[in-house]
Amino acid sequence: MSHRKAQNLEIDNLDIQILSILMKNATTPYTEIAKELIVSGGTIHVRMKKLEEMGVIKGASLEVDPQKLGYDITAFLGIYLEKGSQYNEAVKQLKTIKEIVELHYTTGEWSIFAKIVCHDTTHLREVLNEQIQGVRGIQRTETFISLEESIRRQITLE
Repeated sequence: MSHRKAQNLEIDNLDIQILSILMKNATTPYTEIAKELIVSGGTIHVRMKKLEEMGVIKGASLEVDPQKLGYDITAFLGIYLEKGSQYNEAVKQLKTIKEIVELHYTTGEWSIFAKIVCHDTTHLREVLNEQIQGVRGIQRTETFISLEESIRRQITLE
């Protein structure tokens, strides 16, 4: 475990076990976690509060299936900026586009790599042409449509 940055943050094996359980199912009651790990419910509560204060836990969210909500297209965009100095302004504008669900500042060929979800190819074209291409500083984009998501997971702690 010495290679883990987590150790520098005063995270012990119990914290890792708690996180592992909740990363598999965030709705697991603290009492159930306590029973499984043979500690008190209060201990789980205190540890969770500590992990939140340390910034290890950023929050909890509900995961939905975009396809079941009518978003049939997932695409990835390589975004070329005219100048790297335009990144902050471009991100500010891109944040207003609700179809963008992830955005990364990258090295390599593109300045920005984005994941977007759209209802269909017509919607994708509208988002690309009418919203993303209109962002100041974006020179051009390259689009990759996902045919299937084969792996989606959190990091493994154990």
